[in-house]
Amino acid sequence: MKNLLILLSALIVLSCSSGKKQFEQGNYETAVSKAVNRLRNSPNNKKGRETLKQAYPLASKVHLSNIKQLKNSSERFKWDGITMSYARLNGLYDQITRCPACLEVLPRVKNYRNEYNDASILAAEERYAAGLEELAQKDRESAKVAYQHFQRVQELQRNYKDTSQKLEEARFYATLHVVLDQIPVHSRSLGLSHEFFQNRLQEELDRRVNEFVRFYSPAEATRVGLDQPDHVIVLQFDDFVVGQVYVKETSRQVSKDSVVVGTTTVEDETYDVYGTVEAEYTTFSKYIDSRGLLDMRIYDAKTDRILLQRKMPGEFNWVSEWASYKGDKRALTEEELELTKFNEPPPPAPQFLFEQFCQPIYSQALGHIRNYYRAF
Repeated sequence: MKNLLILLSALIVLSCSSGKKQFEQGNYETAVSKAVNRLRNSPNNKKGRETLKQAYPLASKVHLSNIKQLKNSSERFKWDGITMSYARLNGLYDQITRCPACLEVLPRVKNYRNEYNDASILAAEERYAAGLEELAQKDRESAKVAYQHFQRVQELQRNYKDTSQKLEEARFYATLHVVLDQIPVHSRSLGLSHEFFQNRLQEELDRRVNEFVRFYSPAEATRVGLDQPDHVIVLQFDDFVVGQVYVKETSRQVSKDSVVVGTTTVEDETYDVYGTVEAEYTTFSKYIDSRGLLDMRIYDAKTDRILLQRKMPGEFNWVSEWASYKGDKRALTEEELELTKFNEPPPPAPQFLFEQFCQPIYSQALGHIRNYYRAF
């Protein structure tokens, strides 16, 4: 019974992989591909040969009929559709001619390279004309459509006319230009710098939140001559505190029983004396609190209207602990004794604290900007 099931499974796999099922469902191209793959692995496979023999003429007929219908139609971009049909026919040709067993079944397979080339020139011409028409509208949505047309021209004919130039022109008009304004930090005495925040945010946004949104620093906008951006993002701290110090001191008595505290001699024999040892154990905890609240506003640069505003908090607490004792150190646990080896450390630099509390603010700002511009 087990062997019978294995045999039936093998027959089902062979039937499917030969393309017969796809052929019966009218998927002639898929049937050809499956039959070709079967004959590459098993050149004498009868089902593969029969499927290929029947499926290829029908697949060709479908595409040739589609080409004839498109040529006689007034459909827009009909040459694009014709080009795609010729490309599919050439794809079938390539599959079959790379399979010796397939050529035994179909020795006269036709390629349509010349027809494809002629059609692709006409398709590029109609797409190029459509791109110029959309670009002439001088609005962002039309420029997006123009960009897609010029992209298609390059796919069809790489060096067609001045398509590369028109593609960049369409990209520029289709793009929303956003200036990311500097973050003012008013604290010269602390020597803080916001540049790390600005640079990191700019770097992430340069990875393309959206194909048609570009972010500039103010310096970059000046350098490229962007006098009138579409949007301006202003990030400004409403308030921030760096290095607010709190120190907590806690003392307690600790003790330990059954500790050797001395020796005694009885009848010339020396014995340990056990007792309780004590110590005053003091722990010190130093907290440096840094926090801030960032206000983010996205403005329409032409109208000064606020399009989006968000308040983003950030906080970072730096903690250090050390300890000291008075008395017998044997009263301390290993962990308590280890802590007494540390002294009060110097506080971190203000710039470090500033950067740390900005981390959660950075994540929030990046998330809000990405979400807002994703739909543009």
